Amino acid sequence: MSYWGKFIGGMAGFAMGGPVGALFGAALGHAADEGKLHAFTSGVSDFAGRAIPFDSLKIASILGRRDQIFAIGVTVLAAKLCKCDGPVSRLEIEAFKRSFAIPPDSMSEVARLFDSARASPAGYEAYVTQLGQAFSDDKAVLEQVLAGLYQIAKSDGPMTGAELDFLSRVAFGFGLSETAARRAGQGVPPPPPPSESPYLVLDISPQAPIEEIRQRWKQLMRENHPDAMASKGASPALVKAASEKVARINAAYDAIKRERAL
Repeated sequence: MSYWGKFIGGMAGFAMGGPVGALFGAALGHAADEGKLHAFTSGVSDFAGRAIPFDSLKIASILGRRDQIFAIGVTVLAAKLCKCDGPVSRLEIEAFKRSFAIPPDSMSEVARLFDSARASPAGYEAYVTQLGQAFSDDKAVLEQVLAGLYQIAKSDGPMTGAELDFLSRVAFGFGLSETAARRAGQGVPPPPPPSESPYLVLDISPQAPIEEIRQRWKQLMRENHPDAMASKGASPALVKAASEKVARINAAYDAIKRERAL
């Protein structure tokens, strides 16, 4: 794994823990090892110099995966939030560092990415839209991202009108309910998800015949098997996430078989 991969893979300790932190570290580590972060940071400079705004299609084309879109989007939103009401303060920078547990010996590289986004004249709306679309099926992740942004906004004193407007726009762009946005602002974690339908897990109709369901289960197992991901050089955090997903897939298939007395 490259230096970038090593440093970014260690960033999985997101302040609120859980899947958000693992996703951030795994995604950026994967992007770094493929050289995609260099393309992104170079692109930031090009966009800024030519006054071309960021757009979500550019992000998607460079990074290619929703977890990588998530990781870069979080960094850009943090940078844009810090500058929305004036010069970025040391307290805001420290809050960003705490939230993402950035190793001290990697801070110069993190600062390069963060500062590129902060210096660009482009807006942040495309990132909000892209993140909201990419995680429309997992609002808890978006709620935790918003909560992290609130931590940064509160770090240097009472939130300003510009910060509140920024956070309100992010919540709206994410498609979060007023209740979810309020929880994020108060630092209250989202409630646990209700028991999920095994058919939703397998993304198949409850009316599908068992043979079709079996084929779908096999397909998902092939696509998400952690051993296959490990053999392709995926980071430990990404392999762990795949293991958890495979467990859900197997549990869903077993539940359907029990339901149908098979």
